[in-house]
Amino acid sequence: MTESVRRDASPEQRVTEWDGDHPRTTANDDDVPGVDPAELSDEDLIREVRSLHRTRLDTLRHATDSALANHLRRTAELETEYLARHPGREIDPHRLRDA
Repeated sequence: MTESVRRDASPEQRVTEWDGDHPRTTANDDDVPGVDPAELSDEDLIREVRSLHRTRLDTLRHATDSALANHLRRTAELETEYLARHPGREIDPHRLRDA
C-alpha cells in the first residue's frame, strides 16, 4: 500500500477549501503558484483551462499528492472564474438528459 493511500484525507480533501468564490487558505497567497485568474484575458483563461483538462488523467494517475492537490486547486480557481464571467453560458441541448 502506498503512503498516499494510507493517509486520512485524499489530495482533493487536502486541497485549499473554498469559501464562496474565493479560496480560504492559511498560507500566504504569494506562495500559491499561477496568475490570479481574474487577471487573465478570456483567451488566456480558456487556454489555461484546456491545458489543465488535457493533463488531468496523467496528473490523477501519476503525480505526487502535492502536484495533484495543486492541479485540483488551480482547476477550481480557473473554472470558478470562467463561470463568474459566463453565468448565462449556452447549454448544448444534446448534453441534456431526458427527465
